[in-house]
Amino acid sequence: MENGAVYNDTTEPEAKAPRRRPFGCTLKNLWGWRLPAKVVQAILSFVAVVCEELVDDCNRCSGLYFFEFISCSAFLLSLLILCVYCTDLYGSLGKEKVEKL
Repeated sequence: MENGAVYNDTTEPEAKAPRRRPFGCTLKNLWGWRLPAKVVQAILSFVAVVCEELVDDCNRCSGLYFFEFISCSAFLLSLLILCVYCTDLYGSLGKEKVEKL
């Protein structure tokens, strides 16, 4: 009796690897009104950064520097949120860690 015949009948067939989307993009975690809201938030915060950079001369620049910090932070964080929720990173990290973050 050959070992190959015994094992061939009882083993499961080899499963195919699941197809991956390009760059792991998925919209299942950010659906409904949330996706357009986050995209609009990223666009508006980018416009705020650009508008702030257009200012050449100011008398009291402390408010302008604060606005620059806030608008740049909002832009980077909104991009981070879009990247986490719209890629496979959300599944890799886990729902609890993402919500805690």
